[in-house]
Amino acid sequence: MTLSIWRYAHLALAIISAVFLLILSVTGVILAIGAIDEKTQGYKIHDFHTINLAQTIPVLWEVYPEIIELSVDHNGFVSVDATDREGNAVKAYINPLTGEALGEVRPQSDFIQWNIALHRSLFLKETGRIIIGLVSFLLFLITITGVILIAKRQQGLRNFFARINKDFFSQYFHVVTGRIFLIPVLILALTGTYLFMVRIDMVGAENQTVDHVQHEKAAKKDLADFSIFQSTPLADVEKISFPFMPDDPEEFYILKLKDRELSVNQITGEIVEENRYPYSLMLEKLSLDLHTGRTSVIWAIILGLASLNILFFMYTGFAITFRRKGTRIKNKFNPSNAEYILLIGTENGSTLSYANKIHQQLLAYGYKSFLTEMNRFAPFPKAKHLLVFSSTYGLGTAPANATHFDKLVARFPQDQQIGYSVIGFGSKAYPDFCAYARYVDELLARQPWATKYLDLHTVNDRSVEEFITWIKAWSQKASCELAVTPALYATKITGLRKFDILEKTEVTEDNSTFKIVLRPRRRQAFRSGDLLAIYPADDGRERLYSIGKKEDSIQLMVKLYPNGLGSEFLYRLSENGRISARIVANKGFHFPKKAPKVAMIANGTGIAPFLGMISENKKRIPIHLYAGFRYNNVLSKEYCRFAEGEIAAGRLADFQIAFSREEHARYVMDLIRKDASFFADLLAGKGVIMICGSLAMQRDVEEVLAEICASHGLSDWRGQILSDCY
Repeated sequence: MTLSIWRYAHLALAIISAVFLLILSVTGVILAIGAIDEKTQGYKIHDFHTINLAQTIPVLWEVYPEIIELSVDHNGFVSVDATDREGNAVKAYINPLTGEALGEVRPQSDFIQWNIALHRSLFLKETGRIIIGLVSFLLFLITITGVILIAKRQQGLRNFFARINKDFFSQYFHVVTGRIFLIPVLILALTGTYLFMVRIDMVGAENQTVDHVQHEKAAKKDLADFSIFQSTPLADVEKISFPFMPDDPEEFYILKLKDRELSVNQITGEIVEENRYPYSLMLEKLSLDLHTGRTSVIWAIILGLASLNILFFMYTGFAITFRRKGTRIKNKFNPSNAEYILLIGTENGSTLSYANKIHQQLLAYGYKSFLTEMNRFAPFPKAKHLLVFSSTYGLGTAPANATHFDKLVARFPQDQQIGYSVIGFGSKAYPDFCAYARYVDELLARQPWATKYLDLHTVNDRSVEEFITWIKAWSQKASCELAVTPALYATKITGLRKFDILEKTEVTEDNSTFKIVLRPRRRQAFRSGDLLAIYPADDGRERLYSIGKKEDSIQLMVKLYPNGLGSEFLYRLSENGRISARIVANKGFHFPKKAPKVAMIANGTGIAPFLGMISENKKRIPIHLYAGFRYNNVLSKEYCRFAEGEIAAGRLADFQIAFSREEHARYVMDLIRKDASFFADLLAGKGVIMICGSLAMQRDVEEVLAEICASHGLSDWRGQILSDCY
């Protein structure tokens, strides 16, 4: 049976029973807390398990001239219903060795009784009991299907408790706590089901009567000498009914023990009648003890945590489902006309999010891109590039939507040569790291129609940095500049906020860049270098802009492109207006706190985050700003005035600027070559270089830095580069 069948069965059972499981879990937690509180009342004496009835009953007759009943509850608390020597009715917990009253017997609170009724029958009497019983059985089935899913994920029960990859919180929590609370939840389900079966008489049997020979001339004995009292521990007693008339041979002690009921002659101590309970009744009592946790504080705590965890199971289970369903694939082109085919193999949807980001960028560039699951591999008559994004399930096997990929590849050989690249996602904590991606790479290598475009690339623990390494390699070979901003791939939409528009400048004939200043309506933490995500077409397509922090406001520098979706949207905004957007934390591009020296390199609108970082440089870390623009216009002059003020304030050490379209054309790379010794000293002294602007500029700058480092004998310098380019 395939994994998907078990998964759908698991989900269907959870959906069917969700509301009732919610009620049972909440009331179960409350009742567990009540059981714990009850057991802490302290009416159980220290030597309780060593006391027998011969030690207890004679003492009680000395203290209470009239006794109706003695009870021992599940907590080991002994209570009597009696009358004292002053004629007062006594219903109290007692010390069974002295008869001393320890505390009044009080009924459970109305709140606890209300929860018990809701937990047992939903206030629907017999109908409710049937519903609860069926839900308990469904919980048992949910637990079993969950065990099967984990076993399949881990490739067998022997790996059941092996390390789980942290794909995302809900998935990780669901599996890990599922394993921790497997036994308690299974016991809750089984005992709940059995108690339901008892209540509707599906199980049960008659008491077994045992005959005892009566001796007509048996002598009268003292209570302490009754053999049955001497051999019966108080811990085995549930209830004792005392004779109504003392010394009447027709009145008996009725002993209700855990496994039988006895009638004992009050004069001779002989057993008059014995009824042994069937095993089904003892199993019922055991089920009740296990289901309620009433006999052990530790077990009650475990059951309470298990009941609470069922609530989290429900939340995380549905979160996993919505995550899988929420990242739906939207294709503009179809398999028959697409040139770029992106295939995804994913278990929980995280791999899909990476592939979808690439897919959206290819569409934005005007390429015919088609994104689908690996199990939907088919003829692609126009395809030129095949990109496979695949995780590995369990110990080296295919994820759920890639299980038929190898068969489909054999079934649908392509009619033209297609360049392919495989990107594997996994965790090095597993011995079979990216094993399925390696299998796919080898499988495609054997196909006569497939040409390897790039070697297999692997990504450990969803590392954005490792994924970007592949993006750079693929972009360079394909001459397609995909974004390498880490935050673009590391985050998801978590909710939009409202921002007020405080200021917006106009573009001019020689300046296509405008400034827009926004302030969040609700206080929100952010830093220069973070990103502002906008959704101009309201269709999920995201545009990101680097933030420069200006007091409590966001300052963006935006170049207006003809027909630019994001830039035109922002330019149409007016002061005192409002916009919905979200701030994306870009931790990989925050100003370093401990760097001895920082060089900032920007071109165009990439200067925006650096303006905020420089203004916030309260520690006076030496900052050297290198900026490149096309023209020496009003905006560049404003940057020069800003730099002069910051240099005077001690927040900026140096500012150098280059213009590529003026008479003496220079690029920012020329400024770096000129200061080669400075950059070599900076890197040798553990300084940091920050780059923001176009991808082409970043590539050229890194080439120049590589030349400088090679000539100065420097290595391992790339870890000192922070970049946010687009």
